[in-house]
Amino acid sequence: MMKTKNYGTGRRKTSSARVFLKTGNGEIFINKKNINDYFKTNSLCSIVLQPILILNLNNKFNFFITVKGGGISSQANAIRQGITKSLIEYDNIFKSKLKKFGFVTRDSRKVERKKFGFRKSRKRPQFSKR
Repeated sequence: MMKTKNYGTGRRKTSSARVFLKTGNGEIFINKKNINDYFKTNSLCSIVLQPILILNLNNKFNFFITVKGGGISSQANAIRQGITKSLIEYDNIFKSKLKKFGFVTRDSRKVERKKFGFRKSRKRPQFSKR
């Protein structure tokens, strides 16, 4: 029996996740750690598992994920998008169901850069008449 391997890339803010999908028994490893060891809170774990739970594929695939950059929350969202893309590459039928929940589209918001003469990106120094 040949094991298929699919790939998906997810991005959010400055985080990027590479997701490798392989048929298996439902193990998820992020940067060579178990998902529960990498994400300490259950809310972040549930964000990552959303596309798998929606499609009822709990114990069908193994995921090997490498993620870097950004904070822990944006990494979770990047992984979710990467899992979504790898599942769509595995079977294109999943796309309509995942698109309905908004997992296919990338959230392109990023932090605005700081401008010269401003305290932050838009906060100006206080005006003094005298």
